[in-house]
Amino acid sequence: MLKTRKVVIVGAGHVGSHVALALIQAGEADDIVLIDLLKEKAEGHAMDMDDAISGAVCGHDAAIRAGGYEELADADILVMAFGRSRRPGETRLDMFDDSIRMANEVISHLQTVHFQGIMISISNPADIICEYIRRRMDWKRNRCFCTGTSLETYRLLRVLAHRTGYARRSIQGFCMGEHGNSSFIVWSRIFINGKPFLDLLKEKAELAGLSLEQLQDEVKRAGDIEIDGKGCTEFGIANVACMLITAIFHDQKLVWPCSTALEGEYGEQHVAAGVPCVIGKQGVEDVLEMPITMDEQQKFHDSCDILRDFLKRAEAIQ
Repeated sequence: MLKTRKVVIVGAGHVGSHVALALIQAGEADDIVLIDLLKEKAEGHAMDMDDAISGAVCGHDAAIRAGGYEELADADILVMAFGRSRRPGETRLDMFDDSIRMANEVISHLQTVHFQGIMISISNPADIICEYIRRRMDWKRNRCFCTGTSLETYRLLRVLAHRTGYARRSIQGFCMGEHGNSSFIVWSRIFINGKPFLDLLKEKAELAGLSLEQLQDEVKRAGDIEIDGKGCTEFGIANVACMLITAIFHDQKLVWPCSTALEGEYGEQHVAAGVPCVIGKQGVEDVLEMPITMDEQQKFHDSCDILRDFLKRAEAIQ
């Protein structure tokens, strides 16, 4: 018999609903369940997306409905998308107290079911919430990770494509650290189809005016601009989740920056932060350690220190 690809999404707000829609459009899930405290909202979203299946870009059918945590018993993927939107002027860390309270509520439900699949967490502050849940549930790191600096990396590709004129798909690179203000671009690992970006800056007169600091700032400010303009971010992160779920279902061995518990990689442990990971059918199957500069290594340590302090604070709340 064919295996049904089942995804359960906790939180049917802007992010959760768009993750579901992205999966429907891509044809990457056969069975999608939305869980939300507001059951009528989950039911409404599910019906609306059920209407949309006939016009899905992929041309495939899927089942989508609202449900409860019992649906996790045979689910392959659990997407955590609960939480409120970030308010103008807030950082993701400002959402800490509210998010931990919500996480404790979700954990109380997870403890009543036997979920054996892989959890991908998006709920902010993303690195902290994911690792907090993983520790409380005593799950192995490979099957519990968060999108980490994925969205920063999407923004990096957009900014570099706009500023250089090169196609996004010709640019290789990533951000590391916290999904938040202490994240940073790993400039030493940015390539234009194999050509070091820092070398291109020296060789191409038309790129001479680009400032690494300004490019970094443009990537960092993107989330604030979106929050100020529309009150949330949703489309980019939904595509990130769909991409990662696709990598798991197809065992792609995708190398992509996600936040996972570190066990000595990049000189860090007892913390989860965004690093290049190998994503396949087992979830995070490996952490790729790449050569980075001393300055980048220090930025990573500084970012991990921030995350580690908040994790200690979260554990103290128990």
